[in-house]
Amino acid sequence: MLTVDYRRLGLAPGHRLLDLGCGAGRHAYEALRRGAKVVAYDLDTAEVKDTATLLAAMIETGEAGAGAVGTAVNGDALHLPFGDGSFDHVIAAEVLEHIPADTMAIAELARVLRPGGTIAVTVPRWGPELVNWALSDEYHSVPGGHIRIYRASILSARLGAAGLDVTGRGYAHGLHSPYWALRCAVGVNDDEHPLVRAYHQVLCWDIERTPVVSTATRAADAILTPWIGKSIVLYATKPSTTHG
Repeated sequence: MLTVDYRRLGLAPGHRLLDLGCGAGRHAYEALRRGAKVVAYDLDTAEVKDTATLLAAMIETGEAGAGAVGTAVNGDALHLPFGDGSFDHVIAAEVLEHIPADTMAIAELARVLRPGGTIAVTVPRWGPELVNWALSDEYHSVPGGHIRIYRASILSARLGAAGLDVTGRGYAHGLHSPYWALRCAVGVNDDEHPLVRAYHQVLCWDIERTPVVSTATRAADAILTPWIGKSIVLYATKPSTTHG
């Protein structure tokens, strides 16, 4: 279940891509399938270990694109262990809302992106996120949880302050906003609530592309996403020359 559109990112075989805050590795795996040279990066050592294992397995079993390379690295977003301009593309999906010093993290992302390279930054969308915060303190007031709600204009301004030119935006996961609102309403940690379990099953059918069901869910997601998509994606480019 991808949040970033790789066509808009401009990813091609052989390109170098950093997936910051890779989590379970969904964006890293797709980039590897497309033949990229991928670095999956995360603060969680367990996530990094699991992602490294699966990246290696994909290469070994031929699931990766020709010439693809995949590694996983542990570290924090404020001190990236990469040289200036190391990557053609950067993805930071659903991570900045967890980082207190988000402007420092954005500056690091801009630093490791090569001139002319592209970046996709995704965060929870303002409207659906505001609903979740209003319904549940547990949703955000936990260690490692969301510490801010972004308006698109604020995130765009912060990317611009780091020297990046925002070129477009997108939205994703329209089906997920009602799901999380439901969870917040009944208790965000109540996985066994019957309505939560039923909705989760629908999402699983959608992800697994279950015949008939996924046709309906894809149609519903396409209708809902522009209006209440849970994530907003900003696409930006690092100028080939500095602004004067």
